[in-house]
This record gives sequence, C-alpha cells and structure tokens, in this order.
Amino acid sequence: MKKFALIGAAGYVAPRHMKAIKETGNQLVACLDPNDSVGIIDSYFPEASFFTEFERFDRHIDKRKRNEDAVDMISICSPNYLHDSHVRFGLRSDCNVICEKPLVLNPWNIDALQEIEKETGKQVSTILQLRLHPSVIALKQKLAATKPNKKLDVDLTYITSRGQWYHRSWKGNLDKSGGIATNIGVHFFDLLHHLFGHVQDCQLHMSTPTTAAGYLEFELARVRWFLSIDVNSLPAEIRLKGQRTYRSLQLNNEEFEFSGGFTDLHTESYKQILKGKYFSLEDNRVAIETVAKIRNMPCTSNQHFTHPFAGNG
Repeated sequence: MKKFALIGAAGYVAPRHMKAIKETGNQLVACLDPNDSVGIIDSYFPEASFFTEFERFDRHIDKRKRNEDAVDMISICSPNYLHDSHVRFGLRSDCNVICEKPLVLNPWNIDALQEIEKETGKQVSTILQLRLHPSVIALKQKLAATKPNKKLDVDLTYITSRGQWYHRSWKGNLDKSGGIATNIGVHFFDLLHHLFGHVQDCQLHMSTPTTAAGYLEFELARVRWFLSIDVNSLPAEIRLKGQRTYRSLQLNNEEFEFSGGFTDLHTESYKQILKGKYFSLEDNRVAIETVAKIRNMPCTSNQHFTHPFAGNG
C-alpha cells in the first residue's frame, strides 16, 4: 500500500484523484489547499491530515520522511501555473509524482523537470486519460492496422458551459490557466497527436476569453477545432434539451463516439501508473508545445480550414 499526499484538495478534479487512490487500495495521508472547502475528503480519507499553508504541509512531509513514515507519492491537482513548482517540490521531497493536465504551461518547463528527475531518481507520471479510453485504443489500433494513404478530415468540437465565476477565478486569468485552448483543450490536442502523429501545421482563427478555434494538420489528419465555455456556442438542439456540454469528434463526417466511460479513467490511470506503465514528461511535449504556440500566435483567416462553429473567424 502506497502513502499519498495531494496538493489542490479543493479543486474540481481532486475528488477523482481521491477516488482513484481509494479504489487502487492506497492511502491518502495528507492534503494541501489554501481553500478549506474540502469536506469531500470525508468521503474517502477522513483521517488524512489537512493543511491550508504550504509551509506546514512541507514540514509535515519532511517530518514523516525523517520518522520513517514517508509519503511515497504526491498527486498534483493545483491550478495550472503552479504545477511546475509543485512537481519540483514532490520530486525534491523524494516522492514520485502524479500530475494533472496540463503538466506545465510552457515546453521548456519539461526540460527542467526532466533534469530534476535525473537528480532525484524519482519519476513524474501524468494524467492523459483519453489515451486509455477503450474507443480511443480501438481507433489507434485500427489506424495502425489500415495505414490510410489519405489524410482524414476531422472536426473536433468541445463546448463546456461555464458561469461568471470562471472569469473571476484563476481559470479566467491567461497567465495562470494558459487560456481556453490550454485549460479545456490540452487533453484533446494530446489525443489528436496520439492518434494522428506529429503536428505539421498550426493555425489560430479565433481567440477570445471564452472561445478559441483553429486548424491543426497531422501526419494522418487535417483537423478543424473549436473550443468554448460560452453557453451561446451550443447548438440549438442541445440547448433545447437543457444540456450545457457538447463534445463531438467527427472523422470524415462520421461521429467518433467516446463520450461514455470518462468517470473511471482516472482510476484506470492510477492502476497503470502503479504497475509502472505511465505517461512520462516527454509524452506531454507535443501537446504542451501546441497549446503554447496557440497561446502566442496571432489569429489569421483561412476560410477553407475554419471550423463551421467559428464562422469566418
């Protein structure tokens, strides 16, 4: 049984990590978050120590190590811009680390973390859960077997409506979240790279605080993508149903169904990591390079490759 600590216990994704730790038969012994709305801990590990101050959490982790009751692994669920710092802390605390996406905001941070891995002899495992989705695995195998001689035409659409709170939180701060493409899109960009190979072209057609759209070309596919947190972006038929989320991946105008099974993918990620089958720092590089490029490039107009939800950009 492994002893876990968790940084970012009050965050949206933290319960999935708590559930995964419990369902894999391990123990969460310490949590950190500056916010104290963490009653969810009682549902999983009510005996876990909880800290709102990093300094006291740091002291607790160090004390456990000196008392031969060391934490084995630290899970990072903190805001995006803190991932790099918290991963460094975990490695230098002689722990293996599991980090939520996005791993970091900029690709050069990956290089520095790889150096610390070498220095400490510890490893960073990352949550790229869509790679573990059964439908994705099947499609990956199909593409490898058929080796299509013509690039697929792909439309990726993801709309996840958010309220006014989003813009008041760190998520609405470009420097802290990385913007829409990074915060809600990075795992989809990783999925596209995982399925279709290396990026050959990258264009940005629309970029606002709530919406982003563009074009990516891979070895095996041409992809028009659209991401939004604006409820007004939803198709009319989706709004009429009272739904606030819309996810679509079309390959040559055929819908690729992967909407089910999302809730268990964190537990599956933990199972694989604990078996030594994990996604490394390097596995994140292409997606992080892609979102960093999107964040810093100007918008252009390309009517032929613009996603239909983005109009003329």
